[in-house]
Amino acid sequence: MRTLIDFDDAPVFAVPTAAGLREGVLLDGPQGWGEFSPPAGADDALAARWLTAAMEPSTVGWPDAVRGRVPVSDGLRPVVEVDDVAAAVDAIMRVADDVELVEVICRSCDDARSVRRLVDVPVAVDAALLAVDPQCADVAVLRCGALGGVRRALRRAEKLGLPAVVNFTGTTSIGLAADVALAAALPDLPFACGQVPEWLRDSDVVSSPRSLVPSDGHLPAAPMPAAPDPARLARFAVTDPDVVGRWRDLLHRAAALI
Repeated sequence: MRTLIDFDDAPVFAVPTAAGLREGVLLDGPQGWGEFSPPAGADDALAARWLTAAMEPSTVGWPDAVRGRVPVSDGLRPVVEVDDVAAAVDAIMRVADDVELVEVICRSCDDARSVRRLVDVPVAVDAALLAVDPQCADVAVLRCGALGGVRRALRRAEKLGLPAVVNFTGTTSIGLAADVALAAALPDLPFACGQVPEWLRDSDVVSSPRSLVPSDGHLPAAPMPAAPDPARLARFAVTDPDVVGRWRDLLHRAAALI
């Protein structure tokens, strides 16, 4: 698939967020566009999974959706980092009456099991941790980029056999469209997904009518992402040769692994 995409001409972008600039690369393939935006510090193996996800819509396309839109959370879903099990349980119990689930970030399956045993609210953990111990939580958290795309994420969810929720990791509407495609293709979607990046209203690379901004608590699913708007892409394009070179190098290292 990578031979169909010119990595050396792919535009590098940076959009402003409350936490600072978010960078990535847009890939133009034979069937459309994809977004490559692994988190800062990602190793080559993780970047390769993100690259597979980015090339999926622009080459083979996404699986068929089973719903035309997906529900999105209208508030911050509690995320509790488990450095100390007792402290984590206390934090969860303070919000348990007001939330449908709590995402727990754990260093081990044992920590997740301990938290789950002591709280009444459903506990969600990353699908990668559940791959080690499918019984350590109630809900699988799916992240399209980290899992290598919609198809791979769907296979992981099927193998786990647990309810799933999709966490959005796209930086632009092009990347977010992949997250929505995953949520739209899941056989069951018992929980609202999210969060929708707040910066998309002002700092997206697609035209305003195509920007994925929630309406009535939902986002529409589409068979492929919108193409970037030339004027908006020019606004957020990165021209610094060091930054561009860093992303080019990461792309090529990731491509060598797939």
